[in-house]
Amino acid sequence: MTYVVTEACIKCKFMDCVEVCPVDCFYEGENMLVINPNECIDCGVCEPECPAEAILPDTEDGLEEWLEINTKYSETWPNITVKGEPPADADDWQGKEGKKEFLSPNPGQGG
Repeated sequence: MTYVVTEACIKCKFMDCVEVCPVDCFYEGENMLVINPNECIDCGVCEPECPAEAILPDTEDGLEEWLEINTKYSETWPNITVKGEPPADADDWQGKEGKKEFLSPNPGQGG
């Protein structure tokens, strides 16, 4: 099992999760974070820290696509271990559905 970041993170990217991760397995894209499933130790400490409720265990149904997205982008995006500032309009995007079309393949700053 691993945890994955889902669509709810897109355009929210609150980053509360990165500082609690004991193995630093978060990677930053332009408008979302992902978890490297090969580095995740399944501890689950990140899940309750996410205000957008975007982090879920991959054992939940329907997350196969998000597991693939997390795997793909964690290979090219920079690692992030320090909480940064979320986007200025993050609260406006929180809870909205259908955000996958806004997923940017561009890397973030890392840190």
